[in-house]
Amino acid sequence: MLRKLLSIAFLLALPLTAIVAQQKPDFSGTWKLNVAKSEFGALPGPQSRTDVIIHKGPSFSDSVTAETAEGKQQYTTNYTTDGKEAVNKIGPRDVKTTVKWSGNDLVFSSKLLYNDSDVTVETTWALSGDGKTLTISAHYASTLGETDQKLIYEKQEASATPAPVKTP
Repeated sequence: MLRKLLSIAFLLALPLTAIVAQQKPDFSGTWKLNVAKSEFGALPGPQSRTDVIIHKGPSFSDSVTAETAEGKQQYTTNYTTDGKEAVNKIGPRDVKTTVKWSGNDLVFSSKLLYNDSDVTVETTWALSGDGKTLTISAHYASTLGETDQKLIYEKQEASATPAPVKTP
């Protein structure tokens, strides 16, 4: 009798396990680059960078604000996580990107033209188990050479909503 009850419980739990296994992480939030913990390879790193990500289903938007040697940069990129190509303008360049899931990580495959040279960039976005650290590992390749980066972002707490002002 106990064996039969356990078998039924196991069969009932299988669909729940499949649903939980299919859920993907949500990358939404405000993320601040930890410049000291990041590795920029042969490319110069920014003095600061903050990304505001909105991730709902397959829609993925990243609004970037960065301070670099060239000054302040601000741009927003939009993607879908279903492998469809997206074209975003970053500075003067069009960047063509596809995004796909690899387990719980997102893999971005991008192509752009830099100084008349084709550049490919493969980046993997991974969230820590507690969802407070985002690690982006990037590999850049072109006729100019190859380099790797490892960017470490820390999730920022949502600011507290101010209490409503009471009027007499």
